[in-house]
Amino acid sequence: MAQRFGGKFSPHGSEPSKTPAPQNPFDGQTRSRAGGRVNALFLTPIPFAIRAFFHDPLVMAQFLIATALLLLAAWLTREGVLAQEAYDARKIARRPALPRKILGSIITGAGLAVGGLAGHGVLEAVIFGVLGFGLHLFAFGPDPMKNKGMEGIDEFQTDRVARAVGEAEKLLGAMKDAIERAKDRELERRVDSFQATARHMFRTIEDDPRDLSGARKYLTVYLMGARDATVKFADIYSRSRDAKARADYVSLLDDLEANFTARTQKMLIADQSDLNIEIEVLKERLAREGVVAR
Repeated sequence: MAQRFGGKFSPHGSEPSKTPAPQNPFDGQTRSRAGGRVNALFLTPIPFAIRAFFHDPLVMAQFLIATALLLLAAWLTREGVLAQEAYDARKIARRPALPRKILGSIITGAGLAVGGLAGHGVLEAVIFGVLGFGLHLFAFGPDPMKNKGMEGIDEFQTDRVARAVGEAEKLLGAMKDAIERAKDRELERRVDSFQATARHMFRTIEDDPRDLSGARKYLTVYLMGARDATVKFADIYSRSRDAKARADYVSLLDDLEANFTARTQKMLIADQSDLNIEIEVLKERLAREGVVAR
């Protein structure tokens, strides 16, 4: 995977490679919960849609309304699950502006109530609605209702970090979408490796928002350049399968990953230095108070 190895008999002798080993994109990742359970919700309205065409126009309209409501609830639930996964993955995050999963529970209950009214009666509609709301909320849970990681931290700084990281994530998403057009699994894994390195930087900045000023160009200029280069490369490579263009693009990813890794390490070293200073200052204060460790 575009990794140079040095050794006794290599052209560069025993000089080690300056290109870091590609990151495993699955490090620190968990399985997405927006899978089978969520996708199964899109199948639940099918019986209502089928039954709609075997009744008079009024009942048919009710069944179709129930179908539409359940599809809307399924979509909101999926978006809510994805939003919570993004919330859980970050150390500093704002609660979702729209509680999608809770709305999904309410609309699920409404959809089942309309379906129960069309097929049975008012009592059945109420039972179906209450059960639908309760079971949906129990299965998927509520949305996060408070901000995370902002206690005791300058809110202005955390807002800046949250916005910067959010924009950087959009650039990484566009980069991933573009490379998929190249239809090259190896390159997709290479881009995943670079994204894992970039996200390591994001988490480091979230731990210490003061690092944002020094790393802003990495989150904007460099990632924009990476996205634009990926879009152009994918368009060229999907048509010509040019080996030289592929090699140049892999070399670009190597350089980007090396620079992002170096910058992240520099931020970590600076954070460690700050910690050492805090410890020394505290020790001096304790010594002045006459507290001496045995």
